[in-house]
Amino acid sequence: MTHPALAPNHVAVITGGASGIGLAAARKFLALGMKVAIADYRQDALDAAAAELGPDVLAVRTNVASRDDIERLKDAVYQRFGKVNVLMNNAGTDGAGPVLGSFENWERVIGTNLFGVVHGMQVFVPEMLKGTEPGLVINTGSKQGITTPPGDAGYNVSKAGVKVATEALAHELRNIEGAKVTAHLLIPGFVWSYLTKGDRTEKPAAAWTPEQTVDFMIASLDRGDFYILCPDNDVDRATDEKRILWAAGDIVENRPPLSRWHKDFGDKFKAFLKG
Repeated sequence: MTHPALAPNHVAVITGGASGIGLAAARKFLALGMKVAIADYRQDALDAAAAELGPDVLAVRTNVASRDDIERLKDAVYQRFGKVNVLMNNAGTDGAGPVLGSFENWERVIGTNLFGVVHGMQVFVPEMLKGTEPGLVINTGSKQGITTPPGDAGYNVSKAGVKVATEALAHELRNIEGAKVTAHLLIPGFVWSYLTKGDRTEKPAAAWTPEQTVDFMIASLDRGDFYILCPDNDVDRATDEKRILWAAGDIVENRPPLSRWHKDFGDKFKAFLKG
């Protein structure tokens, strides 16, 4: 049974909707008979997606890091469709780099990945709560916001923030009497998308397609899951669970931070993974 918010004539708004997971979600929601608005910063990708999806889809160029842009997106959606049932805060970028790296890169990634989600929640959710139909807020996080591997520290920080903010929103919503809106955290695995392609032209065997990810997301929403922890063709759920437990164990066991990648703990982690 499909989640009641994913019903014919209900309205979905998807940021980062011109490619990857966002575009796959738009296709799926349309197939369910929903009305769809997509927002994206890249005009060429937005134009291509709009041409594919058809004239009934609202396409709005949006910089999610701008509160004014999100306000304009909300106004356009409500003017066109009159309501919002599903808000999918999916827009994202990477490349913030290390802690001591470029501040401009940190600003760009935090602005898009974290404040883009905050803007979406603060602008849309109060209006969604006024409706009488079931509603969903789906925020796209990342496993890197949970296990925080070394490398792109700013990206990890942004996605850790998305996790915490979405958990807090879920708590707030369930304590609003009569609220029919729930919040959920999408945690993709390795997905073949604009963000992960790099210079590659063919999908790696390890990667899931965006369509697989969206199908998994919808099945998880049907079950009422908050944490939509997606596997891929290389990493199963059991492996993800052990990686997450090890990361939490750094605090509990008073190990060095990121001990999974520490020379004195690498073998211990491998043994833990096999155990």
